[in-house]
Amino acid sequence: MNHNRIYEVLNWASSFLKEHGKEERVAELLLRHHLQVTRAQLFARLRDEIDDRVKQAFIDDLKRHVYEHVPVQYVIGFEEFYGRSFLVNQEVLIPRPETEELVEGVLTRIQRLFPERETIDLVDVGTGSGAIAITLALENPALRVSTIDISLESLQVAKENARRFSAEVEFICGDLLQPFIQAGRKVDVVVSNPPYIPESDIAFLSPVVKNHEPLRALVGGKDGLHFYRRFMEELPVVLKARALVAFEVGAGQGEAVAQLLRETFHTAIVEVVFDMNGKDRMVYAEIKQ
Repeated sequence: MNHNRIYEVLNWASSFLKEHGKEERVAELLLRHHLQVTRAQLFARLRDEIDDRVKQAFIDDLKRHVYEHVPVQYVIGFEEFYGRSFLVNQEVLIPRPETEELVEGVLTRIQRLFPERETIDLVDVGTGSGAIAITLALENPALRVSTIDISLESLQVAKENARRFSAEVEFICGDLLQPFIQAGRKVDVVVSNPPYIPESDIAFLSPVVKNHEPLRALVGGKDGLHFYRRFMEELPVVLKARALVAFEVGAGQGEAVAQLLRETFHTAIVEVVFDMNGKDRMVYAEIKQ
């Protein structure tokens, strides 16, 4: 490829991605990463010549994404979430835009449920990159945020993200809510985006997800509801009398998870909320025991 101006390289890369059925926006993300520029700086420099070494490194990464299906977020090492750049690697699930809607829903409901409270205890279960817990801690200073993950490798990524953003979050290695049950700790809010893909659906995932993202963060048993059922045993032990539960769920699982919550908390106000793509994605339960 003899194109030496930035705009020529960008155009070539976009066409290359399109030909291989990949998202064209990846070209811009990768090129910005290799040139170490913002979006505005990239567009201001479109007619500049590109350094040969930078161009080659960019093309190598582009090919890894196209031929090996490596997610672009793992190539560049971060993903945007709620206006912040979170470090990601193959130990953690890449944060999704739909999960930003879960965070927004939690923040709104907390304001309504716990007005005037100086401190609100919240735990995020299965934190991965820490995107949910750290964002909540930064967006609402009244929240005292803890987070639990079964994977020490994931917690290392989450801790590094918290350090980068100076977020005060407590990190605990453990299985679901067991650390809180054993310590006799109670909380006002439980948030979780647990693994929820049924085992049989894994085969149909795109290779970008299936071959690179951690399966422990994706698979939720035979029907995808394994972790939600476990939560129903553990939530009653850790929730305070007035509490909020917020789950992200797989498309089509909203009503099943809502029913589990209604059966566990008879007086709860349970709602299924659809995401920007029109899929049932969030389930909230306001509990007054």
